[in-house]
Amino acid sequence: MKTSKVENLDLPNGFLLSKKFEIVGQLGRGWEGEVYFIREVSTGIERAAKIFYPQRNINNVAAKFYARKLHKLRNCSILIKYLFQDQIRFRGHNLTYLISDYVEGETLENFLKRQKGHRLHPFQAVHLLHVLASGIEEIHRLKEYHGDLHTGNIILQRYGLTFHVKLVDLFHMGKATPTNIKYDVCDLIRVFYECIGGNKYYQKQPIAVKEICCGLKNSLILKKFKTAGQLKAYLENMEWE
Repeated sequence: MKTSKVENLDLPNGFLLSKKFEIVGQLGRGWEGEVYFIREVSTGIERAAKIFYPQRNINNVAAKFYARKLHKLRNCSILIKYLFQDQIRFRGHNLTYLISDYVEGETLENFLKRQKGHRLHPFQAVHLLHVLASGIEEIHRLKEYHGDLHTGNIILQRYGLTFHVKLVDLFHMGKATPTNIKYDVCDLIRVFYECIGGNKYYQKQPIAVKEICCGLKNSLILKKFKTAGQLKAYLENMEWE
């Protein structure tokens, strides 16, 4: 099996995975591989497939770790549901792919681009942060962590009085150490900071918002919010001017 570096796969629309799933379009590309929108040939059911670059999945270690982690977290409402994995041969490489439920919606990154000033009203952003903190709290209760929270892998399924979100990726390498778990909290704050417009608008934000951001200093964030649960509780009891 070749393990030379693969920069991209760019599977064409109509390509068949194991003669079972037809590629409909690419959803994204990351460090580990590429994610595709697919359709089950026999039923027409829409799914998603994550295909690992071979150099990121030597001896199938990464895919197995990822699948087991998703299975462990299968009851966490914020995560996609893992179904199974298989392999294909493509351009001289054995490639492992993971099949999961397909989540409709758009990334938070794209959603923000459509908003005025590419940002949310602070009150809306607090609501979104609460939803995210609640979901991450479920993961942490199982002594696991996400490890790769950013606006590109947060899917908004519905937008109105509240947000319904799904996380479409996890950083799989490494055990769930206390440090890894804590830094999910820091990433939550950074996502919130980006949602309110980042540095460009930060100085004019309400005091309540700045007290959440803690100047984006990890030491201050972790002193105030040691867990996602503490952040969630803080948001539920904060005073809004």
